[in-house]
Amino acid sequence: MKASDYIIDFFASKGVDTIFGYIGGMIVHLVDSVDKSNKVRFIQTYHEQSAAIAAEGYALTKGTIGVAMATSGPGFTNMITGIADAYFGSVPVIYVSGQVNSYEYKYDKPIRQQGFQETDAVSIATPITKYAKLLDNESDIAYELEKAYYIANEGRKGPVLLDIPMNIQRAEIDINNLKHFTPPNKAINKISDLKLIVKLLEEAKHPMILLGAGCVNNEVKKILYQFIKNSNFPFVYSLMGKGVINEDESLCLGMIGSYGNRCANIAMDKVDVLLVLGSRLDLRQTGNYKLFLPNSHIIQVNNDKNELDYNRIENREKVQMDVLDFLIQIEELKPHYNENSEWHKYLKDIKSRYNQEEEIRNYVDNKSPYLFVEWLNKITKEGDIITSDIGQNQMWVAQTLKMKQEQLYLTSGNFAPMGYSLPAAVGAAFAKSKATIYSINGDGGFHIAIQSLLLISQYKLPIKIIVINNESLGMITQFQHQYFDGNLVATSANGGYIEPDMESIAKAYRLPYLKLSATDLEDESTISKIENMKNGIIDYYTEGLTTVCPKLPFDHSMADMIPKLKQ
Repeated sequence: MKASDYIIDFFASKGVDTIFGYIGGMIVHLVDSVDKSNKVRFIQTYHEQSAAIAAEGYALTKGTIGVAMATSGPGFTNMITGIADAYFGSVPVIYVSGQVNSYEYKYDKPIRQQGFQETDAVSIATPITKYAKLLDNESDIAYELEKAYYIANEGRKGPVLLDIPMNIQRAEIDINNLKHFTPPNKAINKISDLKLIVKLLEEAKHPMILLGAGCVNNEVKKILYQFIKNSNFPFVYSLMGKGVINEDESLCLGMIGSYGNRCANIAMDKVDVLLVLGSRLDLRQTGNYKLFLPNSHIIQVNNDKNELDYNRIENREKVQMDVLDFLIQIEELKPHYNENSEWHKYLKDIKSRYNQEEEIRNYVDNKSPYLFVEWLNKITKEGDIITSDIGQNQMWVAQTLKMKQEQLYLTSGNFAPMGYSLPAAVGAAFAKSKATIYSINGDGGFHIAIQSLLLISQYKLPIKIIVINNESLGMITQFQHQYFDGNLVATSANGGYIEPDMESIAKAYRLPYLKLSATDLEDESTISKIENMKNGIIDYYTEGLTTVCPKLPFDHSMADMIPKLKQ
């Protein structure tokens, strides 16, 4: 059997039906094997970074691994941004890079390069993968594929890289003589101090749950909903935990952090027991870590031991396990929780006074982008997928869009590369073809990922591309106004940044185009226009300076957001 055929059959056996990539000389054998398969298709993405991020969107939507591949040298290096994003975002993707023939590879020779487009992919990728391997022996193919799959999904998920020379891809192998990988036995993880944790939860007077990325799992969602119902604990979420639970739930306070909802941050400041589920409590969530609940109990559940051990917040009960296993064990004990009626009354009051709608009304001068996201709440439906890019568009969505039942929200909250939203939406569309997808972008990130537009028209993908167009790099202009006396260098037309003609781009990529402004949101026919679009570019133009509000200044406590509350 040809080795490249075996590799593609392996991916198919793991539920992968789509592989993203950009063809090149060192992966021709692999792409040819995909084309001959009746179980897997190859999507030529027109840029390797798009392939790498599309594989993330696919994995997150389908609940399996994603796969992306590129040729050696520049093909591989173009994937690096997506590989790093999968690593910091804990997304299980197997990245395959083609490599020059093993007999052309320099190995330890003290030269820069021996083969054409040769690059030491393993050394480059090692810091941003869970595992990277030069697969230069065809007898190791089964072992390394099985090991890569296991590592990508074991514990805290993440990407792996297999760098495969061209002569290995085309080799003939005897599948009966291949060695195989045997996963280590997984020990049943029991909470050693379960009684202490249950006691803290039962006695809590001001409890709160923080939902993180570790909750974005269908199995977790089911038992989590039951846990919230039984405990009657209010909850907040991190940026990466958005969409885990229906945000119309009365117990939901919103998003916490640097750009969190004010009511969520104010409420967090009064918590006596915080149950952190699948979040690493980074500085964007906690603000000044020395001021983050210094006199409270924090129970942090995370399957990454290093995240537990190296967090600078000291007053934590550290629980190293998957969120699902933790919730199952807690629920089996049937704890008796406090009623906490006074706490709920307080939170209801805080939520009514400092929710995002009140924030926009009282503190936002240019309401146009927020009005659009509020308007989106009217047209998105259960089961829709929303992707957002990086910058102000991301925060407007995170603060204001109310996720509904069975919706999925995809964004990058850790590595945060501009140009994420479009390829992530493409990956999601191939994973779930019947879903309606809204890809929300700023004009800057949209332009970075422009290659993905051709895929949307080529495959008639159900992606409605929204560009919240402020003709600037809005998040940086907000910094420049705050800290650099409004010197808008490289972020506005006067500073050297201009945006492309969106309507001409839509025409070039064979997509419908619709231009909107705030006044169009008042026209009832606008909703039907968008609902009737299968795909296309919706160019929402917002004039003037735009801001994200509220915002947590650097090194401040959670509740100390700007603008300051009016007296």
